[in-house]
Amino acid sequence: MVYSHDAFGLGNLRRMLSICEYLLKNPSNLSILLVSGSPMLQAFRLPKGLDYIKLPCLNRGESGTLAAKYLGTELEETLRWRSHLIHSAALHFKPDVLLVDKKPYGIQQELTATLQYLDAHLPETKKVLLLRDILDSPVKTIREWKQLGYYEAIQSWYDQVLVVGMAELFDVAQEYQFPLPVAKQVRYCGYIRKSAHGLNRSELRWFLRIKPSEKVVLVTPGGGEDGYPLVKAYLAGLKHLPSQVKLRSVILCGPEMPLSQQQDIQKQALQCPGVDVQVFTDNLLGYLDAADAVVSMGGYNTLTEVLSLKKRTVVVPRITPSQEQLIRAERFMRKGLIRAIHPDHLQPKTLMQAVMAQLGDRVTPSLELDFNGLPNIADQLSNLLVYPPDREPALA
Repeated sequence: MVYSHDAFGLGNLRRMLSICEYLLKNPSNLSILLVSGSPMLQAFRLPKGLDYIKLPCLNRGESGTLAAKYLGTELEETLRWRSHLIHSAALHFKPDVLLVDKKPYGIQQELTATLQYLDAHLPETKKVLLLRDILDSPVKTIREWKQLGYYEAIQSWYDQVLVVGMAELFDVAQEYQFPLPVAKQVRYCGYIRKSAHGLNRSELRWFLRIKPSEKVVLVTPGGGEDGYPLVKAYLAGLKHLPSQVKLRSVILCGPEMPLSQQQDIQKQALQCPGVDVQVFTDNLLGYLDAADAVVSMGGYNTLTEVLSLKKRTVVVPRITPSQEQLIRAERFMRKGLIRAIHPDHLQPKTLMQAVMAQLGDRVTPSLELDFNGLPNIADQLSNLLVYPPDREPALA
C-alpha cells in the first residue's frame, strides 16, 4: 500500500507511480494499492496490479496554507474524511508493506490512525518512509520535524527510511540532524530513472514537424500552478534571439496552471513563430528526450529526468513556500549539472542568453549522478521482508 503526499504539483505522484510501475515489472503476485488525493490520477496509464483510492483533494497554494481544493468542506472535516478512507483501505487491503511519501504521519497527522491500527492488528506489516533528496532548508525542516514529532515517529512506527538521492549532494541524515537511531535506518538509493511511455525522440520530432537540423527547447513548469512567470519570460525572451537563430519551442503549461493564464500563454505564443503550446502530457520523458535544451523549475522529478537524459537545462527554481528547489538548484549548479537563475533575477533577455549558452556549451559535470534508485528501492523492500530489522526503543 502506497500513500502519496499530494498537496502541491505532480512531483510526488509521478515519483510514487514510477516506483509502483517498476515493482510490478518483475513477475510476481504483487498487488499495489495507491492512496492519493492528486486530481491527476486518472490521467496516468496504470499497469496491471496497480489500483488506487482517490482522496478528496487538498491544496497548499503558494502561501503554504492548506485547504480543500474543490469541495466546500472545512479543512478539519476533510482531513477526518481522508483519514477514515486511508484507515479503511489498510483494514481491508491488509498490506505487507506500507510505503509512505515524505511525511511520517501524513498530511496533518491523517496517517496516525492507520499506523496505530497496523501496529496493533497487523504487526508484520513493514512501514517504510520515502524521502526525496531535499525537503526544505535545514533550519525550517529541523524545527518542523521537532514540533511534529517526526524523529520519534520514525523510531516508533517505521522499519526503514529510503532516500531517493545521493549523500554526496545532500546528506539528509546529517543536514537535518537525524538522531543516531534514526540515521541508522536511512538508506540512500540514488536518483530515479524513469522509462518513457509512448512516442520516442524521433517519433515526437516527426509528430511536431521538427526538422533534423532544428534545435528544440522544451519549457515545462511542472504542474504549472505557479509556472506562469517562467513561461511568460521565455516567450518574451524569444524576441531577443539573433535574427539568424531559429528555435523551435514546445511549452507544456501544466494541468494546474489557471485557465486564464493558459489562454494568455496561447495568445502570446501566436505572436512567436515556431512555438507549440500544450497543457499536459503523460509522456514527459519522451518530450524531454526530443528536446535539445530544457527550461524548467527545480522540482525533483523534472531535474532528475532531464539529467538522466543528459539534457542541458536552465532552471528557475520555486522559492516559496519551500526552499527545496532553490537548494537543489544551487547544489546541482555547483557540480556543473545545470545553469540556474534565481526567480528574483528572472528577465526575458537573461533567460534567453542562458538558453543559448546551454545550447552551445560543453561543460563536463564534476559529479556523475547515480540513477539506480528504482532497482535499489526494490532491493531494499525485498530485503526488508526477508530480513526484518529489530526496531530500537522510541526516543524519550
